[in-house]
Amino acid sequence: MSNASTIVEQAYRHCFALARAHYENFPVASWLLPRTLRRPIAAIYAFAREADDLADEGTVAPHERLAALEAYRERLRRTVAGEALADEPVFMALGDALKHYALPPDLLYDLLDAFSQDVVKHRYADFDEVMDYCRRSANPVGRLLLHLTHQATPENLSRSDAVCSALQLINFYQDLHADYVERGRLYLPLDELERFGVTADEIGARRNSPRLNRLMDYQFARADQLMLAGASLGHDLHGRIGLEVRAVTVGGQRILNRLRQQCDDVFTRPRLRFGDRFAILRGAFPGIQGQPSDT
Repeated sequence: MSNASTIVEQAYRHCFALARAHYENFPVASWLLPRTLRRPIAAIYAFAREADDLADEGTVAPHERLAALEAYRERLRRTVAGEALADEPVFMALGDALKHYALPPDLLYDLLDAFSQDVVKHRYADFDEVMDYCRRSANPVGRLLLHLTHQATPENLSRSDAVCSALQLINFYQDLHADYVERGRLYLPLDELERFGVTADEIGARRNSPRLNRLMDYQFARADQLMLAGASLGHDLHGRIGLEVRAVTVGGQRILNRLRQQCDDVFTRPRLRFGDRFAILRGAFPGIQGQPSDT
């Protein structure tokens, strides 16, 4: 193995380590995927993970976060231009993935735009603004998967956007209180808070109420509709990528169900149980029969 190949291999190992170091309810480069796709997916995940941390982690001032994200964006520009950043393992792996799979770099820039927006925008006037954020923060990941498998048809891209936006919304609902108190962010549309008579202060105080429950039921129903609008994608995609999409879709629906079940406490982040994980497996492999107790 040449020295360059060794550096690239080490870069991919670094990306896998980053992926495994973070708990996710949704699988990342899982065993359901063909081995050939796990490496580029791990590189994409590591790229997004590092950028997200620049926007969120630590105690640095907003202008410093934006400067760090701009420096990160410059490293992406150099990588897209074909420059090998030997001292940057994530970009080494990402550059290899871009070269071998002809991935559209605009999708990666969209992710960085969303992370930069997180630094400066903490309120969303209406659902259209939330969905515009999802278009750049979540949808690029699904689109990149479709490009990796050469299945990025207009219909598939549309269904992928629906699933990814639904997953992003579900993540917002899981982290409702933490986003508000730790980062000052509220992703629920302000016009809908007003309509249901809920204030941001109630969310900050973890104050459950019938009004808040009605607001969240409305949010859950809309996310469910989005998920259902794209759910057929996993059944139509060729190869093992279809298994992965089915698993992710069912996983999102199970988390949404958990959120609905804890209606008296919308602020507790749900964790998937054994029964949920079996349901995800059964959803990925429809031929599996039976399901253990979900208690």
